[in-house]
Amino acid sequence: MKPLSTPVMSAASAAAAPTLQGMPLLRLGFRPFYLGAALVACLAVPLWIASLLGWVVLDLPVAPLLWHAHEMLFGFAATVIIGFLLTAVKAWTGLATPRGALLGALALLWLAARVAAVVAPYAIYAVLDVVLLPVVAGFLLAVLLRARNRRNLPLMGVLVLLSVANGAFHLAVLGVLNLPPIQALYAGLALIVMIECVMAGRVVPAFTMSVNPGLKLQAQRPLELVVLTVTALALASWVCAPVGVGAVTAVLAGLAALLHGWRMWRWKPWITRNRPILWILHASYAWIPVGFVLLALAQLGAVAVSAAVHAFAVGATGGLIVGMITRTARGHTGRPLQAGRLEVLAYGLVMGAAVLRVLLPLAAPQWYAAALVLAALAWATAFAVYLGLYTPWLTQTRLDGKDG
Repeated sequence: MKPLSTPVMSAASAAAAPTLQGMPLLRLGFRPFYLGAALVACLAVPLWIASLLGWVVLDLPVAPLLWHAHEMLFGFAATVIIGFLLTAVKAWTGLATPRGALLGALALLWLAARVAAVVAPYAIYAVLDVVLLPVVAGFLLAVLLRARNRRNLPLMGVLVLLSVANGAFHLAVLGVLNLPPIQALYAGLALIVMIECVMAGRVVPAFTMSVNPGLKLQAQRPLELVVLTVTALALASWVCAPVGVGAVTAVLAGLAALLHGWRMWRWKPWITRNRPILWILHASYAWIPVGFVLLALAQLGAVAVSAAVHAFAVGATGGLIVGMITRTARGHTGRPLQAGRLEVLAYGLVMGAAVLRVLLPLAAPQWYAAALVLAALAWATAFAVYLGLYTPWLTQTRLDGKDG
């Protein structure tokens, strides 16, 4: 009987298995956008540092500093957000998000903007770059409305605001808008930090409880609303407040730092020390209160605002991204949610890059140039490790043969 049952089971399994169509790379949004973002992270930062130190000359249609800041926000961080949401909205609603040829077109649009940034007239780069975010927001909004998923509609609002900040940046560079371009980039960073605060509040305690049976990390909704409200006010004050009211921003940023420190403490980060795929999220989130402390000090003239910017951008954003693009890519390719040695190396390198870029220059200003070079090398190596390990996984069918 046993030899006869095996073919029957195989036939039943084959009948139940979904029909896989198209390139694996284009079956779900995280695949092309995670790889593209990692490539930008790997190449753009060392190129910028080499330019800053005079080792290479970048012939760009925009100032190299603005190119660097814009590409790390919109070519890297926003790209990961796009890939994450294209994947998550499908999981949240059970409805299809762009895939196949449509997903490929979105990825090519993203790639065209990155290439245009270095080879095309600025106006062409601007047009290509501003299109992607609102288009993706439109697709995702339609899916959420069709599924009557109102809980996640605010995230689409933040995507629209990111689109506005991106458009304002390009209009400012072109001279159409009387606004310092860096202010629009600060707005973009502030919005990304808000997304991180919202999503971290959902996933970090949930992931922590999932591997610690009996642990209860229940969010207290009124207090969570206070944390997010103060965070939004502090960031808005930093971005929008006129010169001369730095004390208000300093107070709000200091309060935000305390609230995020309290929030993080309630998540019991110390119990994740033996689980790298979890501690990277906790360690990265810790840079948010650090960033607000530095932002408060910057308003008082004690430190340069770039210290706060890079605490948010390298420590919090870079760390949360490397943690999420490993965890979600493992889950959606049918692999166990356990970080291997290479992933742990990437986590350590990103956290090291944050320390080198943010804290070392504050402690030893005379080592500023060396700190920048070492931070860039650590950052680029981390995402090169990701590309080396994950490119084969994200360009092949899931291990379990499922779609996605």
